[in-house]
Amino acid sequence: MSDESVILEESAPLDLRLSEAELEATREHVTAFIEAIVDRAGADGAVLGLSGGIDSTLTAHLAVDALGTDRVHGLVMPSEVNTTDNMSDAERVARDLGIEYDVIDIGPIFDAFVEAFPGDATDTRIDTDPLRTAAGNVRVRIRAVLDYFVANAENRIVLGTGNRSEALTGYFTKYGDGAVDCHPIGNLYKQQVRQLASHLGVDDDLVTKTPSAEMWTGQTDEDEMGLGYDTLDAILALHVDGPLSRSATVRHLDVTPAQVDRVVELYERSAHKRAMPPAPDPLHL
Repeated sequence: MSDESVILEESAPLDLRLSEAELEATREHVTAFIEAIVDRAGADGAVLGLSGGIDSTLTAHLAVDALGTDRVHGLVMPSEVNTTDNMSDAERVARDLGIEYDVIDIGPIFDAFVEAFPGDATDTRIDTDPLRTAAGNVRVRIRAVLDYFVANAENRIVLGTGNRSEALTGYFTKYGDGAVDCHPIGNLYKQQVRQLASHLGVDDDLVTKTPSAEMWTGQTDEDEMGLGYDTLDAILALHVDGPLSRSATVRHLDVTPAQVDRVVELYERSAHKRAMPPAPDPLHL
């Protein structure tokens, strides 16, 4: 997904932070949402994947706030491409919250998929595109299957951990981390996710950690998308979600036209991920 013409930005050209009152209102709104979704489903609780990243960490905190520790089950699902630090952080989050969690090594499951692949999927080819991306998506989809396996067995729902920035740019795997029953933090930009996590007392090292989907070794979100989250959030808020034109967005944020075009490209190219699979219009025979 990377684009060499787009410059990675570290600065925050637009402050999307919420006030303390807004943060508390958001916490109450999201926890009420989680509780209502579980109740409407007649479920006994919720399952979510824990990656050690800030999105799943915040979602876990909100789930415990909404449901209590006994009704939240975390799954830590490492593979050979995941860093030890991230997996340790995922377990740390579960322990700190006091929730039940299981560690499931998805490596053998992934290897079975590679062996079943109808063609040459050697380790060497797996490390290069397009197989690298395809293999990364397989890992994400394996985790989704395990989420639902546990959820169905325990009469729970599956909580998504995606944020608004990821949703609008398609930075998730179709039928992978996008395959969930609800998205509790789905309306929060990445800046706001970090801010709400801090508001809830999440450790600073988790809040400021470099985001990575860890679909392959060394991957980071911002490198793959081609620009930093703060810049991405600002363009999304003013141009994709907001009313400003391309040229006005460039002037207001002091970003390049290429950066705005990159965000629009990600948004438009991923439209299919945000919609039900299409079917032809019905014939009235």
